[in-house]
Amino acid sequence: MNVIDPIILFFLLGLVAGLLRSELRLPAAIYEFVSILLLLAIGLKGGVELAKQPFADLLPDMLAVVAMGFFLTLLAFPVLRFVGRFKRADAASIAAHYGSVSVGTYAVAVAYFGSRQITFEEHMPLLLVMLEIPAILVGIVLARGVSRQTRWSEVAHEVFLGKGIVLLVGGLLIGWAAGSDGLASIKPLFFDLFKGILALFLLEMGLLTATQMGGLRRYGLFLVVFGVGMPLCSSLVGIGLGLALGLSVGGTAMLATLAASASYIAVPAAMRISVPEANPTLSLGASLGVTFPFNVLVGIPIYYALAVWAHTFVGG
Repeated sequence: MNVIDPIILFFLLGLVAGLLRSELRLPAAIYEFVSILLLLAIGLKGGVELAKQPFADLLPDMLAVVAMGFFLTLLAFPVLRFVGRFKRADAASIAAHYGSVSVGTYAVAVAYFGSRQITFEEHMPLLLVMLEIPAILVGIVLARGVSRQTRWSEVAHEVFLGKGIVLLVGGLLIGWAAGSDGLASIKPLFFDLFKGILALFLLEMGLLTATQMGGLRRYGLFLVVFGVGMPLCSSLVGIGLGLALGLSVGGTAMLATLAASASYIAVPAAMRISVPEANPTLSLGASLGVTFPFNVLVGIPIYYALAVWAHTFVGG
């Protein structure tokens, strides 16, 4: 019998509690601490495996993922602008969210694959970092064009020195430098407690998701349809790229998950600085109110099933 993963139940608990307007809240300091642990754990795991592989072998994957980030943002923008009829700034902002990546969704996928003994390429955290950046740059250009008024120094600071990127890259470098043996003393905190940390993170994400439901009610069905349809479409791009790069079934499914996820941390912060006229309720309502729960509850198994089918079809 298939049992629902307890980390999903934590997300549902937060979602239901938020919708019922419960007083349940994760203290801000605790949420900050949990987020830091989660980001560092993902980086450390990737860094350990990164040390085992020559950098030159990873370069094609890195460049391909950057190209995918550009492509997905450019794919989403005309749909939002001309079908959804959003203002240019709002369409660009939402498109940037969907061209980027969700660390939370990646963490859930890691737990999902791990519980089912599904292996995937261990340099995925590196690809996760690479996918954060191009969508932000494209989103800003789509919204504002290239002009002297664009505060590129502030954008670069937010993109490259934002908390998420610093922690992920820092974890990668520490894991790469220390190796598995060097990290043995901190393994109980960052590795053994990973799912417990993730459970608390998802509890808070459920509460945050509930706060975005009002925006969805105000702005109609389009964001709901887009918030489900875009990830499904993006996952096919990720699967195609995974096949082209020769990734394993698990790696292809993970790349599809990265492609299908939508940012709710790095991109909102960058858009707030560079495109302040964009309405954050729209982008967060779609990415956090629709896409994140869709991916966590049903999307990841769908992407894995599609990856299995694609490898079977190509191999057969």
